[in-house]
Amino acid sequence: MNHRLLIALPLAAVLAVPAIAQTTSSTQNQPAAQAATSTDTATGKAPLTPPSREGFWGRINPFARKKYVQRQTEPIRDRVNELDELTSANTRNIKDTDARAQAGIKLASDKADQADQHAVDAGNKATMAQNTANQVTTRVQTVENVVSNIDQYKASNQTEIRFRPGQTMLSKNAKDAIDQMATTVKGQRGYIFEVQGFSSGKGQAAITASQKMAESVVRYLVLNHDIPVYRIYLVGMGNAPTSDETAKTKPVAGGRVEISLLKNDLEQLSANTGAPMSSDQSQQPK
Repeated sequence: MNHRLLIALPLAAVLAVPAIAQTTSSTQNQPAAQAATSTDTATGKAPLTPPSREGFWGRINPFARKKYVQRQTEPIRDRVNELDELTSANTRNIKDTDARAQAGIKLASDKADQADQHAVDAGNKATMAQNTANQVTTRVQTVENVVSNIDQYKASNQTEIRFRPGQTMLSKNAKDAIDQMATTVKGQRGYIFEVQGFSSGKGQAAITASQKMAESVVRYLVLNHDIPVYRIYLVGMGNAPTSDETAKTKPVAGGRVEISLLKNDLEQLSANTGAPMSSDQSQQPK
């Protein structure tokens, strides 16, 4: 009996040493576990705590079974799976944020391009408006110059028709000279014909003869060249001298008619402004 007791006491002492060591290790690990629990984690869960010593062999058990190993590694696998899911969610969020950022950048770029195009269009319209204003200013100045000189007729062409004594009919040479002058004003505006008749003789007889010779010229212009009557000014001067005649010049026998074509700047106005001439306007005196 005493012999068995002596053998049991040392054996109990040997078995008590690992148990005391395991209790001490668990007590030391509790503050570290509490400190780790107080910190925030990515999953929002408390950190894993080291497994406690189990059995006589503690954490190193050469006789550990499969279920024991699974029980020890299961928390680690769960936490790894949670981290994988969290990583995938973060990746999706990053891609979504990047896509929205790229869309915003593209929208801003499109708006900037549209604003640039509007600015270019506005610049082109401003240039066109300035060109139009310059053209209008030029035309207004031209019109002002023409209007100020509208009653200023200048001699453009002049010819003289000779008549034999007592003759009032036009010869072929006279008609050719009138045709050459009348064709230059076809379709034009702002012109008049000045027809002055001169006749040898004295008094009223000379005035009447010069009037008839001038009327023959006017009649030819109206009938053969469709010159409006209001564009022709006729006067019978009789035996009155012209400006180029002197007192020493010998009077010419018979008579003569001086035809002068006078123009103002109205035709120039039509050419510069580009205004089309209507049939009604062409029939109005200027």
